[in-house]
Order: sequence, then C-alpha cells, then structure tokens
Amino acid sequence: MNKSTNKKILIVGAGLSGVTIARELADSGFEVTVIDKKNHIGGHCFDYLHDSGIRIHKYGPHIFHTSNELVVKWLSQFTDWIDYEHRVVAKINSGDLVIFPPNLSTLKKINKDNLVDTFYRPYSEKMWGIKLEELNPKIINRVPIREDYEDRYFPKETFQKLPKNGYTSLVENILDHKKIKIVLNVAFDKELVGDFYHVFNSMPIDEYFNYKFGQLPYRSIKFHHELHNVPHFSKHPVVNYTDKSVFTRHTEWKHFPNHGDNKNQTLVTREEPCDYRENNFERYYPVIDMDGENRKLYQKYKTNIPDNMTFIGRCGMYVYINMDQAISSSLSLSKKFISKEATL
Repeated sequence: MNKSTNKKILIVGAGLSGVTIARELADSGFEVTVIDKKNHIGGHCFDYLHDSGIRIHKYGPHIFHTSNELVVKWLSQFTDWIDYEHRVVAKINSGDLVIFPPNLSTLKKINKDNLVDTFYRPYSEKMWGIKLEELNPKIINRVPIREDYEDRYFPKETFQKLPKNGYTSLVENILDHKKIKIVLNVAFDKELVGDFYHVFNSMPIDEYFNYKFGQLPYRSIKFHHELHNVPHFSKHPVVNYTDKSVFTRHTEWKHFPNHGDNKNQTLVTREEPCDYRENNFERYYPVIDMDGENRKLYQKYKTNIPDNMTFIGRCGMYVYINMDQAISSSLSLSKKFISKEATL
C-alpha cells in the first residue's frame, strides 16, 4: 500500500485493542510504534509462569469466549487453541457450593425470591462499590438466571477455548512484524504526538485531558496470591463469594488446561475490589451507573479529541467490553482507517 509508506503510527498501550490495530496497520504498510507504561505486553490479559511452574493471569482470569467467527479466524493466525468451557460455583452462607449463574439445580437450594439478595447484591455491591439500585441493570443482566440445568458460564457462545500457550504468547505473535516497534516502560507524553501521523490511544481519556471536566470513576482489583502445599485447593477453577468479606472470588489456576502440572502445590488468587485510586490508579472496570452520569462525562471528553488521535479500549472509550469485543472493535477501526487513507 504505497500511500501508507513512511506514515508513522503510534499505539499507546500493548493490550488487545492496541496490538490488533498495530498488526492490521503494519500489514498494510504503516510504520507502527507501540508503547506501554508497563514492563510487559498484553495489557490486562498478560500471563506468566509462577515460580511454582503454574501459569497465572496477572490481572485476573481471562476466559476467551465468542460467537464472532471473524475474531476467531483473525486470532487463529497467531495461536493454537485448547478446549475449555468455563464453569463457576458460588459459596453461600451455609458453606454449600452452588452453580452460578443460578440454574434449576441452584434453585433447589435457594428460593427464587432470594436470588438477588443471595448472589447479585452482595457480589455486585462489593465489586462496584455502590448500591445495587445505583448500578445499570445491563451489568447484572450479563449473568442471567437460567430455567434449565445448564452449568456452563457462557452456554450461548459458539467458541470457548484458551490460547494453548497463553495470552502473552498470543500477543507476542501478533506483534511479530518487521514494521512494529515495541517500547515498554514508557508512559504517553503529548510531546510524542508531533512525531507521528496518527495516534491510537488506549490511555484513560480523562487522564489525557488532565481531568479538566473531572475524574471518570473506575473499579480496580487487588490480587492476593496464595501458594498451597496440596495438589488442589478445591474442585473448581473459580468460586464466587456471597458473604460480607472483602473478597469477591478466588481462582485456582491449575484447573485451566495447560496452566501447569505441579503435583504438590497449587496457586490460588483471591480478588479484592476497590476504587482505582486505592490501587495505584490501576483501572479495570468503568462504572456504568444507573443515571448514565459517568457516560455523559465521557462524552464531554470525547468532543475534545484531536483529529489525529483515536481513543480505543476500555479506558479510552470508557466501555465495559469483553476480549472478543475489543478485538472486533479494533479490526473495524483499522479497516476504516486503512480505507480512508487509501483515498487520500
């Protein structure tokens, strides 16, 4: 593509949104530089081998699921897959473990009228830091009550697998291109913009504008890792907590395929939600409030975005999206950008 030759692109953030755009533009002839303030690629889906030999997802469990065949086809260029269908149980006050989201098996132990107060209220209020009534119901509807015995967490998705060698390996393969340069441990600086034709920016949009309209709220997670000298801590990969403790769930990593075969130890991670300002400004989830005030604040920032910049990802677009949605959005943005440049 001759018209893209020597047009330098800056990608801020080496998460899935950024690396997808980086690869698509590099394949079309653009010179791409990817920077990230972290010391690793992959964003929040970064995984690594713990000293125990067990693979851990640094920022919580990432379970790939989708019905988008285009996304599957695109990712399959860069990874082999291993079968995995996610199942979750919840620990109720009696100590019993029940299937979650609730199905008919769960309803044999919990009255349907008590489901909200048993599961959704305690978990959601810990997770989001606001009353259930203040939270947009779209968040709760992501885990609907079932009227059958289905126990899979994502039963409607046509593709449920994990990258065979982990997410970091997947991202490394996406970035393996002669026209992509990667620079880590570098935060975005506005002085960089002048060196590039266009910037795709996944940093928090309010931070970019120095919070001139106010701060957008986010929730974060503090991770507590526990190495146990037993073969298994429980029979389940993920257990949600419905109690009044600070934790929302734990993950036992060995239950995921290809995540280690240490026969004497197991690694468990408990999650403690908090405000992002209590966790080194590590942003995970935009807060989708009932009245939409947070979204309105984002829209104020959006109207000020420079012409040579596109904001991407959860923080750049202030959206709560899954991995497949981030990739699909980035593929669409890339296609539009490439097509537009071809006409100039």
